[in-house]
Amino acid sequence: MRTKKKTWLNQPLTIAIAACVVAACSASAGNNGFEDKDDDGPTSGASSTGDLGITTSGGSSGGADDGVIKVEPKCDGISPDLDNDNDGWTGAAGDCNDCTKEMNPGAQDYPGNNIDDDCNGAKDDNPPACDGALPLEASNPDDAARAMGLCKMQGGDPERWGLISSQYIYADGTPFNEDPLGYGIISKYGLNVNPQEGSQMFVLSSGAARNPTDSGYQSPSGYSKGYSSGTPAGYPKESPSCPGVQTGIPYDSVGLRVKIKTPTNAKSLRFNLNFYTYEFPGYICSSYNDFMVAMLNPIPPGQPDGNISYDSKGNTISVNAGFLRVCNPQTASNGVFFDCDLGPGDLAGTGFDDFTNSAGTGWLQTSSALVDPGSEIELDFAIWDSGDGILDSTVLLDNLGFVVNETPTETIPVAEPK
Repeated sequence: MRTKKKTWLNQPLTIAIAACVVAACSASAGNNGFEDKDDDGPTSGASSTGDLGITTSGGSSGGADDGVIKVEPKCDGISPDLDNDNDGWTGAAGDCNDCTKEMNPGAQDYPGNNIDDDCNGAKDDNPPACDGALPLEASNPDDAARAMGLCKMQGGDPERWGLISSQYIYADGTPFNEDPLGYGIISKYGLNVNPQEGSQMFVLSSGAARNPTDSGYQSPSGYSKGYSSGTPAGYPKESPSCPGVQTGIPYDSVGLRVKIKTPTNAKSLRFNLNFYTYEFPGYICSSYNDFMVAMLNPIPPGQPDGNISYDSKGNTISVNAGFLRVCNPQTASNGVFFDCDLGPGDLAGTGFDDFTNSAGTGWLQTSSALVDPGSEIELDFAIWDSGDGILDSTVLLDNLGFVVNETPTETIPVAEPK
């Protein structure tokens, strides 16, 4: 088993690491040594509306509100018994405007357009923010969804969109019954990291999902919960940036599954994540690694599997992904220079502020097109250790919602709201 502060020079798989350095890990400014400089550039900001879903991000994910109707189309003389717009509803069945697919009982009511998109008789009646007083322990998984900004509950009405169910899981999707410190709800992480929407965010950790000031906190430098589990099908998927490296068996996994009926007028989903690891820089391209995935079912078009969070080289979110920018500039023991352009400030007060052993990504946004808008999806968020249960990782999750425009499946940096 590893010691808590094992150095790069003492770790296993040095031959594989050397191969990684030669083949894929050459450094350049801003790419964390893995040549993952995103051509799309950072987005201009994050949405503050949660499941209300007009994203304000730019980049390659499209405009902010492409396709949101601004003026309700005129619709006179249409028989209430015909589905004139082929959206699945007739006027008699509750479609309040049968001349546009953007309005029906299964639609999302977008804020600010002064239109009754969801045909419930009220304009812009989106659910109010539903976090702010949620408990740290998050024993109800529905509260985890609320902390991420998903406030719309389906409530048993199959015509309406919203959260159908939620549960805590292991990384392989089976029901979770281990240490509840692996999940939690917080209003701030450390001294400087704030939610992306509302006033709280959801946390998953292979260690303790807590601030150092919270009850139950355990240091990420060595909290092993002592259990193993399976992983999602096809995982762990080895990092393309680390050829020849085989990661170890999974430990201390924990996850959240949300089952959602999606809006008929939303073509994509998105959420924000912020990943912290105690594996940096000593366990890059080693058998010891921590992974975070977001498994979407049905699998988006063109994707090899359900995971929709990865860097531009296909590396799963981990110490091997090309997003680690919250750290002190340094040359790692493998000779790769990390410029850490976001600086170490967001590590302060998190428990990951042993700056020689920790790094974070800063806020990222994952987006993905939906296979069939208006149908049910399952989205599994999961995190786990590999090789052993010490040297933990944590992910913050927030701003889960839907957007009207179709986006590519990608993860890109976003600016933290001030």
